[in-house]
Amino acid sequence: MTTDAYWMEQAINEAKRAEHLGEVPIGAIIVKDGEIIASGFNLRETTQQAHSHAEMHAIQAANEKVGSWRLEDCDLYVTLEPCPMCAGAIIQSRIRRVVFGAYDPKAGCAGTLYNLLEDDRFNHQTEVTGGVLQEECGGLLTSFFRELRKRKAEKNSRI
Repeated sequence: MTTDAYWMEQAINEAKRAEHLGEVPIGAIIVKDGEIIASGFNLRETTQQAHSHAEMHAIQAANEKVGSWRLEDCDLYVTLEPCPMCAGAIIQSRIRRVVFGAYDPKAGCAGTLYNLLEDDRFNHQTEVTGGVLQEECGGLLTSFFRELRKRKAEKNSRI
C-alpha cells in the first residue's frame, strides 16, 4: 500500500513546478484506486485569477478525467491546508479524503481557522489528515517568501 508520505511527495513535485514559474509553491494531486488521476499547482500570478489555486486545477482535471463532477472515490493531497474557497470546492465535488502538508494560520479551513471539510451541517463531509511532510511543505513556502522579500528589499535599495 502506498503511504500518505509518498503521495505528498508527488504533490510537492507539483509545488516545485509552481515555484519554477515564480508562483507560490503549492501543489495538489488527486488519487483514485492507487493512481494519480489529476494534478495541479498554484497559478494565480500567471493567470491573474483569484480561483487559480492548486486544488481547483486538480479538481477540474479530475472532473474531466472521470467524466463527472462527483469525485467520491478520490483523495486529494495538497501541500498547504485548503482555504475556504478550495474547501468549498472539495465539499461540492464529494472528495472522500484530504491530506495536507503545512497548516495555514491565515486561511486554513481544514482545522486551523475552521474545519469546513468535516462540518456535519453540510451534506458531505471529507476526512482530513494534516501535517503530512509538514516540514518539507512549509519549508518550500518559507524559502519562497524569504527569497521574495530579499528581492524586494534589493530592488527598493537601488531606488
